[in-house]
Amino acid sequence: AYGKIFDSAHEAERYGELLLLERAGEIHDLKCQVKYVLIPAKREPDRTGPRGGKIKGKVIERETAYFADFVYKTKDGTEIVEDAKGYREKSYKLKRKLMLAVHGIKIKEV
Repeated sequence: AYGKIFDSAHEAERYGELLLLERAGEIHDLKCQVKYVLIPAKREPDRTGPRGGKIKGKVIERETAYFADFVYKTKDGTEIVEDAKGYREKSYKLKRKLMLAVHGIKIKEV
């Protein structure tokens, strides 16, 4: 739908609604699948190679990120981070809490 692939019919439907709101001038700067890093990757310390170059340390733990379904701004410039959720798995609940703790962003669930 709309030249994009969505995780659910609900998400695709919400995108259609947001497009209409954007065309009507109610919202602007609509973006999909915006990445927020919640916990950066942890690496071993960098080291110097045999020719003096820097060798990045091996990744110990990969980053943890949250991908917002939609991010847009309202008429007054307020940024809204929105998630079109049907089922809320445990990892989502933790990421929702981390978004508030790390970025100060409360996710709007629709």
